[in-house]
Amino acid sequence: MAIEPSPSPIRVSCFECPLRHMKRFRPFTEAELEFVSSFKRGELIADPGTTVLVEGARSAHLYTVLSGWGFRYKILEDGRRQILNYIVPGDMIGLQGAVMAEMQHSVEALTPMTLCVFERSRLFSLFELHPGLGFDLTWLAAREECILDEHLLSIGRRSALERSSYLLAFLFDRGVNAGILGDNHRHIPATQMHFADTLGLSIVHTNKTLKKLADRGLIRWRERGCDIIDPVGLQEIASWTPGDPRVRPFI
Repeated sequence: MAIEPSPSPIRVSCFECPLRHMKRFRPFTEAELEFVSSFKRGELIADPGTTVLVEGARSAHLYTVLSGWGFRYKILEDGRRQILNYIVPGDMIGLQGAVMAEMQHSVEALTPMTLCVFERSRLFSLFELHPGLGFDLTWLAAREECILDEHLLSIGRRSALERSSYLLAFLFDRGVNAGILGDNHRHIPATQMHFADTLGLSIVHTNKTLKKLADRGLIRWRERGCDIIDPVGLQEIASWTPGDPRVRPFI
């Protein structure tokens, strides 16, 4: 269901934002926090399967994920879907539409999501009044480019087993850094169809590949998603190591 959602009233003040208390996110200055608080116009609660942004739309809003998982994707005319990346708390979506006039991809909620809503029309004032926040947006865009580079390398050159291991290790690392995964919670809420559409494999090939990883004791597959048992083992198969943890910005 494609929507141009209307934000609900603010329930979580920027001053009380839970992301601000996480070590992985850079702190705001007092002036920046005041600006972001005035920039926020409401919140959006998205159920799983809700299309938050649709390709070709001219959205009036930008969003920062406060909680939950989502994903970005494109669809060919015959309905084939390619998932481009997954979205976790702290990520901003809709920036592409603000710069390119319209969205070049769609965004769907994978789990229940809460998103902070910002008015696209006020984006220029962020760069004008707070260049530090403007640099943060540039950093977020550059990081997204780096992620897509790694995804393209994986799809183009890794074997099915290697690319599956990479995707699982990557998602686990993203979840840990966003504070939604850890030692006591290792569940990635994506179906085998989501994995197939990300990996560029058929659902049958994806099923067989994930079963090999489960047989090795690296993951435990469930009805809607899987539990990561051995993230280091997955990294070794993929020949991929996460970058050093670093403080990252968010808006």
